[in-house]
Amino acid sequence: MSDSSLPQRPLEQTAFDKWPDAVRALFDGSSLASKTGFTASLLTVDANQHIRTSLLGAGELYAPDSRTLCIALWPQARAARAIAQSGRAALTFVLEGAFYQVQLLAAPLPPADGDDSGLVYVNCSIDSAETQRVRYARLTSGITFELEGEAEKILDRWERQIEYLKRAAALGA
Repeated sequence: MSDSSLPQRPLEQTAFDKWPDAVRALFDGSSLASKTGFTASLLTVDANQHIRTSLLGAGELYAPDSRTLCIALWPQARAARAIAQSGRAALTFVLEGAFYQVQLLAAPLPPADGDDSGLVYVNCSIDSAETQRVRYARLTSGITFELEGEAEKILDRWERQIEYLKRAAALGA
């Protein structure tokens, strides 16, 4: 005997191999001030097989096309080393009521001309990806943050990082 009040399939999963329009808009490198607070989790596996998480904001993520994501990382970040070793990462985030999980294939990008930021740039392509939603609840946020103190300096740095990512992505294409 089944309970007809329960949904038949409470979990909706949708696979994709190119960025949905809302994600492209989020990662387009524009209007960064309006995107503060958004956080994505970059998951990597280090040489000891430990899963590591790096939290990234919109100023560190740039999608130059529908299947690519360029990422700016600090060179001392464990994620930078893990990606260099494995060539793989996963990105997770919440957007428009859905949980996104994207498996990425990654390769280093050369620094852009004039870039003295010291950042490491990574060019990623979608290996596999999916969104998950449940019909009985709507995700309203994932990990979020507020810029404190020197918000203008951080936004200026993000603008420069996105410009460097754009130039590095063009070199890597």
